Amino acid sequence: MAEAYTPRLRAHYDTVVRPKLIEQFGYKNPMEVPTIEKIVINMGVGEATADTKKATTAAADLALIAGQKPVLTRARKAISNFKLRENQPVGTKVTLRKVRMYEFLDRLVTMALPRVRDFRGLNPKSFDGRGNYAMGIKEHIVFPEINYDRVEQIWGMDIIVCTTAKTDDEARALLKAFNFPFRQ
Repeated sequence: MAEAYTPRLRAHYDTVVRPKLIEQFGYKNPMEVPTIEKIVINMGVGEATADTKKATTAAADLALIAGQKPVLTRARKAISNFKLRENQPVGTKVTLRKVRMYEFLDRLVTMALPRVRDFRGLNPKSFDGRGNYAMGIKEHIVFPEINYDRVEQIWGMDIIVCTTAKTDDEARALLKAFNFPFRQ
């Protein structure tokens, strides 16, 4: 039987991050130490009201970025002012867990964020009070999987990192240990 693959950041968590957090917060139980639970990536495609092909194009790009097939999000009700019909595709999202989550996190921190134009660091106040962190990226082309020459349109995306941390301070310490570039 083949040995199970362990992502680089998962090994980093087990050897470096976990002992550092135990020392910093004084956890008694090893299960108390916060972990990253999941990462949700969401692409809102407002232009899809005029052309539904744009939503499927965005879904294909998101599939390349995430490494897993995304789900099309649809309008819940019709809004005539926005020319929106019920059940019309308006975006796409994907939830990453375990191996794919760590692989995406690695690419996000080491390759994508340094490629963002005028990047001064992530906002350290974007925590929700329960240990989850949300950030927005204006251009999906910062990811190396996207071929810039074949892109018809540039979309933004929301990335939500859900952790098991109880407070924002614990979550901030966890993400800092994963080399998230927070601005000072």
